Amino acid sequence: MNEKRLVVACFGVLVAAALAFLAYRFIAPLTVSVFLYYSTRRYHKSLKRLHLPSRARAAIVLASLAVPLVLLIGYAVVLLVVDARSFIMEYALLDVAAARLPWFEGIGTLPPLTIDGLYTAYQSGQLSPFITFATDHAAFLTGLLSELFLDLFVIIIVTYYLLIDGGRLREWLLRFDDDAIVRDYLEATDVELEAVLFGNLLNVIAVALIAIASFTLYNFVAPEAVEVPYPALAGALTGLASLVPVVGMKLVYLPLAAITAIPVALTGRTDLLVYVVGFLVVAVVVVDTIPDIVLRPILSGENTHVGLLMLAYTLGPVVLGFYGLFLAPILLVVGLTFADTALPRLLGVDPIDADDDSLSDSQRRLDDF
Repeated sequence: MNEKRLVVACFGVLVAAALAFLAYRFIAPLTVSVFLYYSTRRYHKSLKRLHLPSRARAAIVLASLAVPLVLLIGYAVVLLVVDARSFIMEYALLDVAAARLPWFEGIGTLPPLTIDGLYTAYQSGQLSPFITFATDHAAFLTGLLSELFLDLFVIIIVTYYLLIDGGRLREWLLRFDDDAIVRDYLEATDVELEAVLFGNLLNVIAVALIAIASFTLYNFVAPEAVEVPYPALAGALTGLASLVPVVGMKLVYLPLAAITAIPVALTGRTDLLVYVVGFLVVAVVVVDTIPDIVLRPILSGENTHVGLLMLAYTLGPVVLGFYGLFLAPILLVVGLTFADTALPRLLGVDPIDADDDSLSDSQRRLDDF
């Protein structure tokens, strides 16, 4: 019997090693999937009021995330391409590029961004340098796009089935119970992860709405020369950037202030810079500081320290790369919950009962007077 147990144990170790290798290979999309699952699980549960099956509710949740994100990215890309074309044509950057980059030779102007304009440019050979560049780097571009779509596929599939079968996975984990330590720890971690990550989703939405309203109201007051370009898009990007505390939102509104200030400064209309300063004050106080002070403590979970959470969001990408933005807060919650629930019991310390109304040794009773 012992030999059979040893064989089964060795087989289990091999299977666990293979699964760990696959998980490490796809650690970025799996981390994002877990982040999205806990961020949207409460929303998925709330859809039960509509008496929809679990699969339909999971599809609605993913569509609610994917459609706005795709529209936002598509809108940003279109605006970037249009504005970049106008900037290149206005300042004759094609001539500068042709003098420094040989494959730009013969390109005197950029085609109109229409189907007819692009087709005419293709027939005339005007797009040949770009086609040659894409052909020369086809392997790199194909690998990059393939990896991107594969990661997106993994994120969608894993998040979808976590929303559907997350309860089954939870019950399976609770089978490995030992004097209720495992159960208490897993339940506390599950609750805190949902509170923290769902709170961050609400924080992103709230900051985005505040930023959109603030930028739009600023444009009503400011002259046209110093208006914020595309306030709705800028506000939505500010909300996404709020995932990274301290520096995140500054990555959006500081470039906006620079884009607004540079043209009026170059034309000598320095009197309009007071509006740019006003925009910075609004962005720093209304968009950045007040939500960070008021909203983040409310939406940061029940037990997780706000300062540690901010450090996790800030240092995670530095240490782990892009996916560290999602993995670091998860690891923080898992570690802090273990230290709070399981570790004291493993060390033989009695857990603190929140309902215990016993007095401390330093506190006196009425009979002591």
